[in-house]
Amino acid sequence: MSATRGFGVDIGGSGIKGCVVDFEAGALDGERLRVPTPQPSTPDAVADVVAGIVDKFGWDGPVGVTLPCVMKRGVALSAANVDKAWIGTDAAALFAERLGRAKEEVVVLNDADAAGLAEMRFGAGAGKDGVVVLLTFGTGIGSAVFLNGELVPNTEFGHLEVDGHDAEKRAAASVKEDKDLSWEQWAARVNRYLHVLEGLVWPDLIIAGGGVSKKAHKWLPLLDVRTPIVPATLKNDAGIVGAAAAASAGLRP
Repeated sequence: MSATRGFGVDIGGSGIKGCVVDFEAGALDGERLRVPTPQPSTPDAVADVVAGIVDKFGWDGPVGVTLPCVMKRGVALSAANVDKAWIGTDAAALFAERLGRAKEEVVVLNDADAAGLAEMRFGAGAGKDGVVVLLTFGTGIGSAVFLNGELVPNTEFGHLEVDGHDAEKRAAASVKEDKDLSWEQWAARVNRYLHVLEGLVWPDLIIAGGGVSKKAHKWLPLLDVRTPIVPATLKNDAGIVGAAAAASAGLRP
């Protein structure tokens, strides 16, 4: 990658965040801008916010955008924590039109995949071979899988069935808050989920991301899994950094 800077936008259910990214530092280049996600979070309403954020920075190069959706060649095929109108939307074409760019200059990818790309290039997964799984614990559980550093896009391991339940309905970070679980109680749920995941994928490394990664010392030591598990290092900036890197590289998941 020849560019030293890029631009990423991370779209979530509650906020849309964007910033210039310094690839040499592997970090945001300045203060990110966060705007509340419009409600309802329809494609047109969200695209307007994204265009406003990019315009605020005066950025005129390629733009990477994350969505909490399964993404295939720029088209959203699912919608988690955003309006169901996203399903079937050519998000890459929509953002390109709003941003006044060629479609080739806009890359749209799954939010967990973007976070994984950032961690594999700049963070906890840098230089790691074999099977690496990034899990983002937040409102749900997002996943990104890498084989020898290459992304296997659109895994949805947060929706594995564990003891008759959708995994994220029992082990997401939001469940800990909603049910007022102790770290020990929540870690037991995460532990059970990871045992099921390990039996299916046999990863060489698990990277724990999402907001709770900032408190990794409170729950990672409580886990009893065979796979080495480490906290993500880019925290909540990972989506922005990964999106910018994907756009700069012209990645087309």
